[in-house]
Amino acid sequence: MDSQIFESTAERTFQNQSSLPPLPVPSLQRTLSKYLDAVRPFASEEEFRATEAIVKRFERGTGQLLHQKLLQRAKSMCNWLEDWWLDSAYLELRIPSQLNVNFGGPTAYLEHCWPACEGAQLERASMVLWITLQYWELIRKERLAVHKAGSMPFDMDQFRMLFCTCKVPGVTKDTILNFFKTESEGPCPSHIVVMCRGRVFTFDGLCDGCILTPPDLLRQLKYIKECCDGEPEGDGVGALTTEERTRWAKAREYLISIDPVNKTILETIQSSLFVLSLDDDKSYSTPENYSKLTQLALTGNPTIRWGDKSYNLLSFSDGTFGSNCDHAPFDAMVLVSHGYYIDQKLEACGGVWKGSEVVHDLPLPEELIFTVDERVRSDITQAKEQYSKSSQDLQVVSYAFTSFGKAAIKKRKLHPDTFVQLALQLAYYRLHGKPGSCYETATTRRFFHGRTETMRPCTVEAQHWCRTMLNTAATTEEKRQSLIAAFNKHNKLMGEAQNGKGIDRHLLGMYLIAKEEGLPVPELYTDTLYARSGGGGNFVLSTSLVGYTTVLGAVAPMVHHGYGFFYRIRDDRIVASCTAWNSSPETNAETFFQNLCTSFHDIMHVTTLSQL
Repeated sequence: MDSQIFESTAERTFQNQSSLPPLPVPSLQRTLSKYLDAVRPFASEEEFRATEAIVKRFERGTGQLLHQKLLQRAKSMCNWLEDWWLDSAYLELRIPSQLNVNFGGPTAYLEHCWPACEGAQLERASMVLWITLQYWELIRKERLAVHKAGSMPFDMDQFRMLFCTCKVPGVTKDTILNFFKTESEGPCPSHIVVMCRGRVFTFDGLCDGCILTPPDLLRQLKYIKECCDGEPEGDGVGALTTEERTRWAKAREYLISIDPVNKTILETIQSSLFVLSLDDDKSYSTPENYSKLTQLALTGNPTIRWGDKSYNLLSFSDGTFGSNCDHAPFDAMVLVSHGYYIDQKLEACGGVWKGSEVVHDLPLPEELIFTVDERVRSDITQAKEQYSKSSQDLQVVSYAFTSFGKAAIKKRKLHPDTFVQLALQLAYYRLHGKPGSCYETATTRRFFHGRTETMRPCTVEAQHWCRTMLNTAATTEEKRQSLIAAFNKHNKLMGEAQNGKGIDRHLLGMYLIAKEEGLPVPELYTDTLYARSGGGGNFVLSTSLVGYTTVLGAVAPMVHHGYGFFYRIRDDRIVASCTAWNSSPETNAETFFQNLCTSFHDIMHVTTLSQL
């Protein structure tokens, strides 16, 4: 997406949706064979033989039955996984989603035209709002260019979810509300919600059908800021969205019960384009160290963001920006595309508005004031306390490794993403003395409503290479040969995962069929190697390449003793965000990142020496 074309007049954004192929169901035999290969690095000989027997029994018996039922389901659906994935990965989870599920991160504008600068917050925010409204208009008019792999179109459905979308908590399961419509489908909400010092405001992003200019937007933001400055903080109802999901659902029901106005306010927030958070905090980030900004994006002030909104744009007082997004309606690539669009537009104009300074005669922003009582105040206090405790436990480091980047890696005919993934395996092995079960995101967007598949980088070949690298007696040639074998295996598995031939979604599908039909959980899923190798969401390394642009994000680790790891690769650098839980004695994000840098140099050293 480095040289991404954003606007297209030849093709319409959603024109290929009806012609995309359905998501395939992989072959049972191939899935189980690959599964055995995937658990191998985590097993003793005895454990592996036991698992082999379990897999054989599953293949001959229950697995065959469940696989056939899955094939039947796939016959009547364009994507047999879609609803299941949404429910099991997101909507049925009861843990607080704002910290554990949402993704967030810095925006990249400070790399070229917007370094931290006191007093620039509102002026810059008006520019970002203006460009964001242009991006919304591109999607609404279906002029956003279709993403492709070569000439193969990708599913674009997730782009409908960036704006006017919100998750709503339920007692046992959440729901997603989406109010977005393209121009041909009819009217679409165009109001923005702004949260500042615990208070909530709204205004329309359009005037006479045209998007507001930066001077218009600046006037609205100044009004809001002046209303809040020097005044007491608002009730901070937004903090409730950080709660455990069932508790938040019950608090929300009560909030609605005490005054019908509260329901109207909630509906206004839910249907809004997005939420802009005017934050008093300062990030003081540099293009080499994004740690503070990333930490704020993930764990900042809960009273001025709405954790269930598909997009919270975070504006900090030193003129830097971040974002925090609910993960349920879309994956990070939607926000990466949007963030890179803003980045490129800002770079083109030097971050300065060059148009007319005339401000239209606009209605002033409206303040949305919730009716609250002692019980609601108590719920908010409790939410803030648990959020503060959890967020202080999250360690976040985000640095740029600047010794080399994509250009030097490609010069050695190595795939840059595989380069980083193998370095991650080596860093984990060196630090923990054992293999690290690893999830890498593989996109399945070439299929109808495709989202992701798991690619498992901790292969037998990767582990053999790690041991060879740490063996002082191994020759450079042995290191090189094992490195090439690990690279080839990784690239092969990634290609298969993107083509709908991964194993994790297939295994999940069979598990959910058993659950739906009231059948006992098959032995394969209760075997110790299933969880130890990462199955059931137990990966100690949760990783994702966010692309080759200037945009980066971050997520919390998948398990308590694990790491969350997002990274982007530029020509001259690799920028990464690494998270860990402070309360885990096993992990340290800072140490892990330093080990990773050593691993980058190690790989480069082997490939350089072997070329001499």
